[in-house]
Amino acid sequence: MIDFVYNTDFHLENHDGYSRWLTHVSLAENFSIHELVFLFVNDEELLAMNKKHLNHDYFTDVIAFGELEGNKISGNIAISIDRVLENSNTFGVSFDEELKRVMAHGLLHIMGYNDKTKKEKSIMTQKETEAIKMFHVKQT
Repeated sequence: MIDFVYNTDFHLENHDGYSRWLTHVSLAENFSIHELVFLFVNDEELLAMNKKHLNHDYFTDVIAFGELEGNKISGNIAISIDRVLENSNTFGVSFDEELKRVMAHGLLHIMGYNDKTKKEKSIMTQKETEAIKMFHVKQT
């Protein structure tokens, strides 16, 4: 089950499409989604979470809290819509593409992928790109 929660004016237009896509991304990595919540917030709310839970005093685009029970994913992924918009402009990509990248990034973190080292960042970027491509494949 995937839920989408909004503490901002932003709303996804196609919950079912995003749910199918995220399920497909997890299955491609040999995981299944048990319970996953995407929380969409503004910069200030995500900054407060970053300070409170991770002791990081800076803006970020996504924070993922999750656990694996075998290959079943459960967790919460908080995304700053403000950061997604700014990053899309900075990187010259559409808002929708950047949003998908950030959503996949959070999911990949719960699956155990990291991005601390150069090698880890390279793998994470590759996995994000593969995930974005999956969105455009017709979901059944």
